[in-house]
Amino acid sequence: MKNSGLAAILSFFIAGLGQIYNGQIGKGVIFIVCYTISAFLMIVIIGFITTPILWIWGMVDAYKTAEKINAAQNRVG
Repeated sequence: MKNSGLAAILSFFIAGLGQIYNGQIGKGVIFIVCYTISAFLMIVIIGFITTPILWIWGMVDAYKTAEKINAAQNRVG
C-alpha cells in the first residue's frame, strides 16, 4: 500500500520524488530533470509559467498514482 498523502508531500518538497516513492523511477527522474530545466528557464521568464505547472502536476500525479496503486491492490488482495 502506498500513502497517497506522503507521495504528494514528497513531490511538494522535490518534484518527482513522489513518483519515485510510487515505484515509477523513470517518471520521477523525468519530472526532476524537467523541473530543473524549467527552473533554469526562469532566467528568460518562461520558467515562471512552466515551473509552477510542473510542480503542481507532479504533486497531483503522485497522489492519483498512489490511489490507483492502492485500488489495484485492494481488487487483487
